Amino acid sequence: MQEISMHLLDIAQNSIAANSSFVDIFFIIDEEKDTMSFTIEDNGKGMDEKTLEEIKSPFFTSRTTRKVGLGIPMLISTAEMTGGFVELSSKKGNGTTVKAVFGLSNVDRPPLGDLAGTVLTLIYVNEKTDIRFFFEKVGKERFSIDTREIKKALDGVPLSEPSVMSFIKDYIYEGVKLVNNGGVL
Repeated sequence: MQEISMHLLDIAQNSIAANSSFVDIFFIIDEEKDTMSFTIEDNGKGMDEKTLEEIKSPFFTSRTTRKVGLGIPMLISTAEMTGGFVELSSKKGNGTTVKAVFGLSNVDRPPLGDLAGTVLTLIYVNEKTDIRFFFEKVGKERFSIDTREIKKALDGVPLSEPSVMSFIKDYIYEGVKLVNNGGVL
């Protein structure tokens, strides 16, 4: 994957496929520590210790449509190339947490990509799963969106309603732009 936002999308989609009713996404840029990180937490079906170790191998997948699973191994490789790391924790029946840390100024760090579009896609195509997204530049700006709050305010109007999606899109893009100060990562 050539962009960090695509890694985030892959991991979040795995969370949703694990029957999560919510997915929390924390995206943090810490210029002082020279790191860019994301953490994805879910309340899905979780994994036992053996599976948690096996998912690090590209020759393991729980999918029946293919024989390899490259998402986690590629994420680990990308993070390590930048001087970062990936932490995985899970408990069967209690969800999973994936944290990926990248060297912010490392020449091997892929670009951020379309973070706002990635979050919008997750919200739009997974309306039954509540998504909370937090984006922060440490010591500077922060932005968050929580689909539970939006659903409550809409009182039954679906998120997929075009005017609602247009509002959510504008809100996310403006929030990400605010935190990122219009910069390109």
